[in-house]
Amino acid sequence: MLSGSPSALAHPHSWVDMKTHVEGKGGVITGFQMEWTFDAMSSAFMLEGEKKSPQELQKALEELTASVMENIKKEHYFTHFLDGDRHIDFGIATDAKFSRNRARLVLTFNLPLLKPEPLKQDSLKLQIFEPTHYTDMSWLARSSVSLSDELAKQCELKLIPPSPTPQQMSYALALPEDADPDNTLGQLFTQSIRFHCSVKPGKEVGQ
Repeated sequence: MLSGSPSALAHPHSWVDMKTHVEGKGGVITGFQMEWTFDAMSSAFMLEGEKKSPQELQKALEELTASVMENIKKEHYFTHFLDGDRHIDFGIATDAKFSRNRARLVLTFNLPLLKPEPLKQDSLKLQIFEPTHYTDMSWLARSSVSLSDELAKQCELKLIPPSPTPQQMSYALALPEDADPDNTLGQLFTQSIRFHCSVKPGKEVGQ
């Protein structure tokens, strides 16, 4: 999912700028710290567009946090961490909180792995996307994804843009705004973060 033509073709209705911090040490990845910043219009919609007192705003943010986290939990937090074709399981998100940065809402939370994942040389990949692509979720730059100090000594990250085929782009362009959701679009138009780590093939850490 990128700003620009591919996203426009897929009819996104809202936009989320992401920052992701990869946690880990001792040759394993343990989880992710997430920061998702929603566009101003979506933020106003989520707060029902009403002016609120500080107390009312705080209550609304707490209720919104609980509702959103429950919904995205059912969708694996829109997060896909893979070792080749194997999906790596998550635990339950913690420390979730909505805050407001001027006109935009910011959701932060920690997403632990169910068990630590050993570093691999080139097979680890991270994607975050809403399946229908009605919400465009993007890292604005490679610097939007960071590594813990220890992981940074062993790994480099590469941001890979999406590469839908002309046929897939034509299909997305042809969808009317009121079409039933297509749960395959998000993956077609999403970015990927590739991990390249200094681990010898066949001798991954933890094996």
